[in-house]
Amino acid sequence: MTRGKAAVLGGVGIGVVAAVLVAAPELTARQSAVAIDNDDIGGVVTGPNGPEAGVWVIAETTDLPTRFNRTVVTDDQGRYVVPDLPEATYDVWVRGYGLVDSAKQQASPGARMDMTAVVAPDAQAAAQYFPAGYWYSLLEAPGPEEFPGTGPEGNGISASISDQATWLRGLKSGGCTACHALGNKATREVPPQLGEFDSLVDAWDRRIQSGQAGGSMSGALDRMGRRRALEMYADWTGRIMAGELPPTPPRPRGVERNVVITQWDWADQHAYLHDEVSTDKRNPTVNANGPIYGALEASADYVPVLDPVRNETRQIPVPVRDPNTPLAAGPPLAPSPYWGDEAIWDSQTNIHNPMLDQDGRVWLTSRVRGPDNPPDCLEGSDHPSAQVFPNARAGRHLAVYDPADGEMTLIGTCFSTHHLIFAEDEDNTLWTSGGGQVIGWLNTAVFLETGDEMQAQGWSPLVLDSNGNGRRDAYTEPGESSDSAKDTRIRSGFYGVSVDPNDGSVWGSSLGMPGALLRFVPGDNPSSTGLTEIYEVPWENPRAAVQGYSPRGMDIDRNGVVWTPLASGHLASFDRGACTGPLNGPTATGQHCPEGWTLYEEPLPKMKGITESGSSEGSYYAWVDQFDTSGLGANTPISTGNASEGLLALRNGEWVVLRVPYPLGFYTKWMDGRIDDPDAGWKGKGLWATWSTRAPFHAETGKGTSSKVVKFQMRPDSLAK
Repeated sequence: MTRGKAAVLGGVGIGVVAAVLVAAPELTARQSAVAIDNDDIGGVVTGPNGPEAGVWVIAETTDLPTRFNRTVVTDDQGRYVVPDLPEATYDVWVRGYGLVDSAKQQASPGARMDMTAVVAPDAQAAAQYFPAGYWYSLLEAPGPEEFPGTGPEGNGISASISDQATWLRGLKSGGCTACHALGNKATREVPPQLGEFDSLVDAWDRRIQSGQAGGSMSGALDRMGRRRALEMYADWTGRIMAGELPPTPPRPRGVERNVVITQWDWADQHAYLHDEVSTDKRNPTVNANGPIYGALEASADYVPVLDPVRNETRQIPVPVRDPNTPLAAGPPLAPSPYWGDEAIWDSQTNIHNPMLDQDGRVWLTSRVRGPDNPPDCLEGSDHPSAQVFPNARAGRHLAVYDPADGEMTLIGTCFSTHHLIFAEDEDNTLWTSGGGQVIGWLNTAVFLETGDEMQAQGWSPLVLDSNGNGRRDAYTEPGESSDSAKDTRIRSGFYGVSVDPNDGSVWGSSLGMPGALLRFVPGDNPSSTGLTEIYEVPWENPRAAVQGYSPRGMDIDRNGVVWTPLASGHLASFDRGACTGPLNGPTATGQHCPEGWTLYEEPLPKMKGITESGSSEGSYYAWVDQFDTSGLGANTPISTGNASEGLLALRNGEWVVLRVPYPLGFYTKWMDGRIDDPDAGWKGKGLWATWSTRAPFHAETGKGTSSKVVKFQMRPDSLAK
């Protein structure tokens, strides 16, 4: 068994107060101070020491066509207003740090309800409501002295792991937490359904083999060094089971108290959401008050749809062109503690990252056939891109759904797709990531006019202008010796993708250690003229003020500044205009512009024993609110706080944490913002996200939990209605 430590207590009062409706005469004045309409519920939350500021009031109902809840935060005087509720009967309760949940009280819109908070009886009870990342911060990684690894016969760390940072990348967005959070109750403890074991090392070894993701989870630990990784996780779980506690998170404060969070169930309990789309990123008024569309990735072959006005859901089937298209997920490696031997994911299409165009069509990354490409993509084809760089395989392609006629059209591509973005050009060019050695695109104007998928698509290898002459020339291949007369082809591929609205250049993140941003300038004929620039995250660079590593998703603001989260626990910005040296040529190989980077440490505690800059956060993606759909200001960068259980907005250099307190376990991979009515103030706009964890059954509500759509709105104050 692993070692234990004494529980760390502090900051939480002891005692229990029952939750009740209060109708005492002395509260009449306070009740009347909370103005509500007939579709609101409002009142005051008090504790033994007076008003409870910065706690959540949650209202939930199953009376509507789909499960619905809305959450608000109390102000300095403990007052709250849950606004604009559909007609139904709601369970209403209080949740907050230092508390345990109050008893649920039933109310309908128009009710005034004062509630009494329930103080946690001890620090252990209070900590059960902390976000996963606070618990994950208790993890103790191997110290710097243990690297490089010496393999299974040595210290148990893989010999391919050269330093502690590479190990930490595997713990966060480069590995484990890229698919689900770690630190929630389901992962920090050992569920009894998993079985009984002689040691926590054995328990963890069995845990990571569970279900259809067991192979990838097991492989991730093998790459790190299975034995040492299992010992690390076992030690973490052992200390938590012995009573060790993380620090207490701060309650929402300032503008964080103005948030209104609404959730709707969609999809089904077996499926998980990768992301959603509500509007055209270039014009957030498109599809105003319209449906929200989702992507289920490897779990199911339909697009879930939410009508947020009627609170209704439906499904749009997505077919394949070839019935022999393989499944995206294999059978369980070992039984799941939730689903046993059942294979709950059965998708062939592997849908990912939907995008809306200017007319409300939904464009999807989707498999339409197996990975072997047809002759049009191969050497000997007369396709212009194939003549430059033939491409033999593509693992995921494209599809488009037109709500005007209900038709789903499949588009076979010669390049793989992952994320999508529309350019702000007359052809409405759809740029894609995930192509590996190439970047691919679809001229949607041509495709919609002709229906010719080959004529409309193109792709290009990624070539650095390493001779610095400003044009693309013959190039050396990866691994070949450099040639001062030639350019250089690189293998680094696009993961995230976005387009600079100022010059049409296409930016993307490149995974790895330290990872990089790529800039692709198409030129007149992108297949043969496109040039790439590479900007690595500053790592072991003496010219950089702060070191970081491993970007994942990314976005760009209206000024051309790129934003990306890092596995090092930062949100990073990169401003190409700040570079002082050559941007192309023989010296522009990655670490040539540290001055363009600024790193902001994300708001979670550091992992145990870590002294370098960076929190325990490992955000998956960043999205820039270019048009102030959030109410936090135009060009506000927001990262998916995957360990923080919320969205992390960087506003004027300060963090605004929009935490989702219920159900515990919120995890998202994408968001967008829509303006439904530009004249309606805060009510006319909002951010949209999803519960995107691959394991929704890890959430507080357990097996049977559906993925959800989540809307964030920022009121001018916490009582606005």
